[in-house]
Amino acid sequence: MARRPRIDLPGFHHIINRGVARGNVFKKSQDKDKFLEILCKSCKNYKVNIHAYCLMDNHYHLLVETTSNNLSLFMRQINSNYAIYFNKKYKRSGHLWQGRYKSYYIIEDNYLYSLFKYIEHNPIEAKISKSVGEYPYTLLHSIINKKAVIRCALHSRLLNEYSNLGLQEFMQKELTKQELDNLKDEQKRKIVIKEHSFKQLKTKSLDEHFIEVEANNKQERNIAILNAIEDGYTQGEVAKYLNISTAMVSYIYRNYWR
Repeated sequence: MARRPRIDLPGFHHIINRGVARGNVFKKSQDKDKFLEILCKSCKNYKVNIHAYCLMDNHYHLLVETTSNNLSLFMRQINSNYAIYFNKKYKRSGHLWQGRYKSYYIIEDNYLYSLFKYIEHNPIEAKISKSVGEYPYTLLHSIINKKAVIRCALHSRLLNEYSNLGLQEFMQKELTKQELDNLKDEQKRKIVIKEHSFKQLKTKSLDEHFIEVEANNKQERNIAILNAIEDGYTQGEVAKYLNISTAMVSYIYRNYWR
């Protein structure tokens, strides 16, 4: 089976990597501390920002922002250096990681903020914590508990925007099946290159999203707004099409999961 093409352009990437045979890659808290040390050193070398992370025992999630075409080099340094450390410490040999890491290129803000929530809710989904910020090896734990944030995450959008009450409410709410399905759809969405930039292929035009919406039916309009945003349109594009404010579109989208 052909591999999913790797996108190495500057921008946001969701990275997932697992231990070989789903075995543990972190046995002690000191291992996770060492991984974060290696992560931040690599970020400095390759000018990468961390926007969210979660270190579970047998895998990790990173939400990174690269500034050059160097994602592969950045990840190679992290994974190889940590594998050397882990194999030496535990007197083992052979591969530590299960194949190559998975990466997903992120274009839309809606996808980005859904990933913030998904990554921070990983420990809850695994039933090892009950609320966001409780598990110590996530960025939100440092933010909520007012602990020192790792230096490579000092420019994180999650860190800098978490004072917004709307984002706090969004992050605290349980992940719904709809949200999980939307994330899976985003991972499968085809991305095409056009004029040296990547764009997501949308399934419908805005006319098609709103063609069956009856005049003055706000419920139908709101559902169509949500569907259009999940299809990859920005809140600004939807607002312009409907001739309403972006703030109104943002309010509708933000309150959908309540």
